[in-house]
Amino acid sequence: MKRKHLITVLMWCVATTLCAQTPVEKGLKSINRQAAEAYIGFLADDELQGREAGFHGSRVAARYIASLLKEMGIRPLGESYYQPFDAYRKERQQKGRLEVHPDSIAKLKQVVHQKLSMNNVLGMIPGKKTNEYVIVGAHFDHLGIDPALDGDQIYNGADDNASGVSAVLQIAKAFVVSGQQPERNVIFAFWDGEEKGLLGSKYFVQECPFINQVKGYLNFDMIGRNNQPQNPKHVVYFYTEANPAFGRWLKEDIKKYGLQLEPNYRPWDKPVEVITARLPKPVFPSFGIIPTVIPITISLLTMQTV
Repeated sequence: MKRKHLITVLMWCVATTLCAQTPVEKGLKSINRQAAEAYIGFLADDELQGREAGFHGSRVAARYIASLLKEMGIRPLGESYYQPFDAYRKERQQKGRLEVHPDSIAKLKQVVHQKLSMNNVLGMIPGKKTNEYVIVGAHFDHLGIDPALDGDQIYNGADDNASGVSAVLQIAKAFVVSGQQPERNVIFAFWDGEEKGLLGSKYFVQECPFINQVKGYLNFDMIGRNNQPQNPKHVVYFYTEANPAFGRWLKEDIKKYGLQLEPNYRPWDKPVEVITARLPKPVFPSFGIIPTVIPITISLLTMQTV
């Protein structure tokens, strides 16, 4: 009888503790090193052969990411998690970059050309404001293999950009665990073909019917390695100068949560001209963009107010 009573008391204590946690606290507690290592370990494994866009390793990575979104209970943006697209360019004897715009493709089809088939992976959590969107994104492709290299021939891409993908996946999971509906629709975007010319994000922009309703974008790229190892607190933080709230939020949260970070704040008045912005000019001429490193523990806090 005493044992049953003790179990009941313990269950009540656990339930009370869980209820006492705010949605943000619940979400933040779901972000952990073990998950990060698992995501990065899979994506950067030799079996994926460097995840070159348009090839087998990148397709495996896309399916892995989609399966994780499905397991989390995050619905696809459209009918499928995949947004397939083709990129064209002139055959290898002639110089030319890969193109995804239909006008460019129409011209390239008239000559001898190359074609690569790729897939963005897109999931979404519906928000209270159903006609407004924010996007959290990272590219998942990398450089593939180089048979001419002496020794290890695989560009595994753990930092570039399995680390960014891991951040977006953990943020997605945190939103689910929080149990709170976001203010706006939150799209979790995983771009293909970034290393070949920002192809996945370009295609998304030109095909997105609600692009003018996108209110902000957070991008994660190469966040797994500090470029100043002598300063372990160093982090680079880009944001749109016209939207200073993005810079203010990070400063406030560093103080509030006691984060051991000393950010290099880089406000840009024309962030769309920065190649790391990942989305081309038509997208965010006046919205907040964080195109490189941002600590993932901050993002759930930020996205609830974006």
